[in-house]
Amino acid sequence: MPIYEYRCSACGHQQEFLQKLSDPPHTRCTKCGEESFAKMVTAAGFQLKGSGWYATDFKGGSAPAAKPEAPKEGPAPACGTGACPACQ
Repeated sequence: MPIYEYRCSACGHQQEFLQKLSDPPHTRCTKCGEESFAKMVTAAGFQLKGSGWYATDFKGGSAPAAKPEAPKEGPAPACGTGACPACQ
């Protein structure tokens, strides 16, 4: 069963309730008694870890990085001394 968090717009009181999806939402504040309780949108309270289907099939992120290319080798220098245009 999910845990829902509610906040009263009249007094600011916050409270969590463990309730079924089919249960009607709470509307009356348990602190001040006003009909001003509203569900809050909050983050999920769990984290998936390990190597299950969620890590291999639905994991977000970028594609693997491409391997850097090896430097292309040009023609061999004509003289090997660095004096000719082919060596520079």
